[in-house]
Amino acid sequence: MPYRSIHFLNQSFYHIFNRGVERRQVFSSETDYERLLQTLYYYQFEGPKPRFSTHKRFRVIDFNKNPKIVEIICYSLMPNHFHFLIRQLKDGGIQEFIRKSINSYTKYYNAKHKRVGPLFQGEFKATVIETDEQLLHLSRYIHLNPYTSNLVKNPEDYNYSSYPYFISLKEDSISIKQPILDFFKKVEDYKSFVSDYQGYAKELEQIKHLLIDLE
Repeated sequence: MPYRSIHFLNQSFYHIFNRGVERRQVFSSETDYERLLQTLYYYQFEGPKPRFSTHKRFRVIDFNKNPKIVEIICYSLMPNHFHFLIRQLKDGGIQEFIRKSINSYTKYYNAKHKRVGPLFQGEFKATVIETDEQLLHLSRYIHLNPYTSNLVKNPEDYNYSSYPYFISLKEDSISIKQPILDFFKKVEDYKSFVSDYQGYAKELEQIKHLLIDLE
């Protein structure tokens, strides 16, 4: 992956996102989504670890006590792109985490679908989160992404997002929700924070697509 100009700082939050090369679909089945989720979980941890393929087949090492290099706060895997809200814990952690996760998934996807070459569009994109307001808004944006893209009628119905975990509908070993939920007295308050924005977010998405079509 090419060198990035952004300087990632430990304990800082970042929005990490990328889409498929030529805007192609990068998840073609439930198995594909699950594979990347497993990969994301695996590469959060420092070594020593077996190769992901070996661990997946034999579960030979319990590395859950290994220190993490990043924490995934929120995520949403869309048919042709992904969004992560990540906190870096170790120098170079984000670059290492994304590089290993995407390379591993690309090898899996290419072998399964009999294709060659990059799967994602160049180097991943990243923006730093500088305020609590930005942090909360980004979590809501990520969790509403499947809804505003018309993949589901309700954001909590999307299986490849951290939102169902945030509102206690399922377990999730990947994301860490407390950095967001600590701003709210109870889970229902965060759910209202997200749902109260649904209509406006859908309108913005429709306007964005209209502007793209007009260009």
